[in-house]
Amino acid sequence: MILAGDVGGTHTRLALIEPRGEDLRLIVGQIYTSHGYPSLEAIVSEFLRATSAKPDAAGIGLAGPIRDGRCVATNLPWKVDGAELAAKTGLANVTLLNDLEANAYGIATLGPEDFEVLQEGRPDPRGNCAVISPGTGLGEAGMFRDGQVLRPFPSEGGHSSFAPEGALQGELFGCLTRRFGHVSCERVLSGPGLVNIYEFLRDTGRGSDTPDLVKEMQTKDAAPVISQAAMEGRSKLCEQALDIFVRIFGAEAGNLALKFLATGGVHLGGGIAPKILPKLKGPSLMEAFLSKGRMQPLLEAIPVLVILNENTALRGAARAALHHAAQR
Repeated sequence: MILAGDVGGTHTRLALIEPRGEDLRLIVGQIYTSHGYPSLEAIVSEFLRATSAKPDAAGIGLAGPIRDGRCVATNLPWKVDGAELAAKTGLANVTLLNDLEANAYGIATLGPEDFEVLQEGRPDPRGNCAVISPGTGLGEAGMFRDGQVLRPFPSEGGHSSFAPEGALQGELFGCLTRRFGHVSCERVLSGPGLVNIYEFLRDTGRGSDTPDLVKEMQTKDAAPVISQAAMEGRSKLCEQALDIFVRIFGAEAGNLALKFLATGGVHLGGGIAPKILPKLKGPSLMEAFLSKGRMQPLLEAIPVLVILNENTALRGAARAALHHAAQR
């Protein structure tokens, strides 16, 4: 039995997963509000008490860089040490990995029904792959081809510099530069990034919203309110913000495809992508993905898929734990 975890800035998902041959069966799972707990140890301890479980190993993906089995979470006030977590909770063989690395491990466990294909392309069976996932933050990871096997590896590409395209994005970039100094891709391509885009449009006089919608944004998490209002056609300003978000998503996915030479495929993951799937299936995302000058023919051959399975990172964390346990 494996304890699998997917720790994000908003939610922490834990699950017990049982390996069955090449398959992974999720036995029981629970979602926690990350900011409602002082530490990951507190969440893991509560989950283990509630389930009376004694897992044989644990794999936990976290949003942040992993160094020597330790992680300072990017969007949480947590420091996580794998050895300390094991000692304080009674877990054995704790594997910490980057959350997008966990996503990459999980992709290999999915079936065709777990993807929406945006571009079939002509996948290279010997090529690398990549995954990009906007959520509370922006995660990016790669998979390099080692013989017949794809080996996931993490990155902190979401914190690389945002490259604006066109006058409007240039104005957005200038506004965010004055506010943040360095403008990373995450500042525009994440839940908070969507809010940043919306506020820029609003504050530069490009539209306004009804008092009811404004109140909804003030009393709830603004990002899903903006995306839902845009998808339902209730707000022209929200629609414009989401349109810009989708173009930036496509452009950065194309950047990642070129950087990793991901001729085996680019996967769009995270919590946002499935919720805005109709927008992603429109022309804007793929136009921005392909708009790379002389490299367009290369990008036209790369498959682009949206990950629909919300347990991908949990499955990947379990798979990584099994892999690392076998090497010990």
